Order: sequence, then C-alpha cells, then structure tokens
Amino acid sequence: MVKIVLTLSALLFCININAEEKLEKIILSGPVASVSHPLIHMVESGALNDVAKKVEFKLWKNPDELRALTLRNRADFIAVPTNVAANLHNKGVDIKLLNVSVWGILGMITRDKTLKTLADFKGKEIAMPFRADMPDIIFEELVKAQGMDPKKDFKLKYMSNPFDAMQNLILRQVDHALLAEPAISIALKKTGSFPLKLLAPDLYRSTDLQKEWGKTFKVESKIPQAGIAVIGKMISNEKVIKRFNEEYKKSLNWYKNNPKKAAKIVVEKIPMLDEQGVEESIKYVQLNTVQAKDAKKDLEFFYKLLEKNNPKTIGGKLPKNNFYF
Repeated sequence: MVKIVLTLSALLFCININAEEKLEKIILSGPVASVSHPLIHMVESGALNDVAKKVEFKLWKNPDELRALTLRNRADFIAVPTNVAANLHNKGVDIKLLNVSVWGILGMITRDKTLKTLADFKGKEIAMPFRADMPDIIFEELVKAQGMDPKKDFKLKYMSNPFDAMQNLILRQVDHALLAEPAISIALKKTGSFPLKLLAPDLYRSTDLQKEWGKTFKVESKIPQAGIAVIGKMISNEKVIKRFNEEYKKSLNWYKNNPKKAAKIVVEKIPMLDEQGVEESIKYVQLNTVQAKDAKKDLEFFYKLLEKNNPKTIGGKLPKNNFYF
C-alpha cells in the first residue's frame, strides 16, 4: 500500500513539474497574407498546448506594426518578409529566421486581358501596396533587370496595404494592381458577384511575378519572400522552437490540403478576408516550408540583388550566418 501511495505521489509530482515547465503564453503574429494562415490553424488546433498554457495569434496590418512588434518583443514567432527579417537582424534586433515558407504569392491583376508581361504595363498606372517593402522591391528588381526604370516607365500609385489597392481596383480608381494572394483571388471573387459586377466588370489574372523572376534571372520560378522568425528571449528556448517547427510544417500541409476548412478558420480570425477568395487562393500560392539554413542559397541570391540595387532594404549588408536557424 505504501508503495502504491509513493508511486501516485511521484506521478502527481511529475505532473506538477510538467505543468510548471509550460510557458504562460506564446504569441504568434503575422499579416493577413497566406504565410500567417498556418499559424491560425496552430492556435485553433491546440498544436502547442503541450508547451504553453495559452497560445495567441496577433495580426499585424502593415510593416510599421511588424517592426513595432519585433522591436518591443511583443511576439515570440512572427511571419515576416525575408528582407525585413534580414534588415532587423543587421540593425541588432534579436531575431533569427526559422524558415522560408512562401515562395510565390505575387501577381498582377488587370482589366486589360491583353497585358501578359511586366513590359506590357509600361506607361500604365499600377496600384502598389507597401512602398519599399516586398511587392515593391520585387517589382523594382524585375523591371530594372529587364532594362526599364520603375519610376519613369510606370505610374506607381502607392497604397498602405493590399486591401486599399484591391478597393481602388474594384472601385475603378485604377485598372491595374500588383497584389499578393489572397487579395488577388478575393478581388476576382468580389467582382464576379452582384452588385460589384456593375462597378468593376472583368478583372483578369495577369503576370505571375515568380515566373517573370525565373525567366529574368535564369533561376527556378520561385522567390524566398516570407517565412517565420523567432524573436527575443524565445530564441534560447530550443524545446519550444523544435515543437513550433514541427507543428508549423504540419499546419502548412493541412492548410494546403484542406482549402475549404482552412478558409473557414482563417476568415473567422481575420473577418476582412473573404472565405471563397481564401479557398481559391490556396492553389495559386507556392507554399513549402524550408528551414532557413537550407534556404540560404536562395536567400543570399535574393539578398545580393537587394544589396547591389537597394541595400537599405536588408540593412546594408548580407546577414551573418547566425541569422539562419
């Protein structure tokens, strides 16, 4: 009997120790874009409940909010454009890139179905979200490499976010926009329904910027655009990072393979999105989780282009080896 009591006591002690080892809270953060959607599934499915008592998703709406969250350590894991992660690292911020998961998300959308390449948009007004951030950066690198001047050859109308650009397109304030999924699919869905069909008939998918990238630079048609970074004190927590990496990969695969269910949980968390649009967008996004150190070759190719043409976007230099997890 004594032996049984001792065994039960030991078991209860172990349970208490395990409970104490759990973190009080883990904060996951990201934008409305596809890179964040697996994070939402992680929260909804309780994927990290074994390492934290509470797991929360926090939306960032623009690059300034992203930088504020990172600089003030108000998140633990954050979905981030790869150039911003490098920029923050080079400025001394405690940040490491864990993975690259988004390799293709950008495209042109237009009312003129004859426009097929970036050169076809020469002289046109284009709504462009996030000045000097990822969409603008990739557009600039491509048109420069194709012998054009992004400022002289195009009329860029900068918007604070993709949804402002999308609204300008829908309301016929512009006829062309560079957007990231799911904004492209949402715009197409919205304008295919009454009453918006009367306002904004006939929008078309046009140039796939990833394909243009492949042709222009003679590489694969993919760009290491976004992934997940770990910041602040969480960098030293190897156990939680390991669990995060395992669960993010699972959630990303679930997201790709369950578009209808995925769209439902994403829109419940981010009501500004459209469920049918999110569902449709999943087949157009190149999603593949690659650990940062394994993506280093692709990242450095991208970073070297930026270092040559626009070094400020990565903080003036290539990040050091310890940036890549």
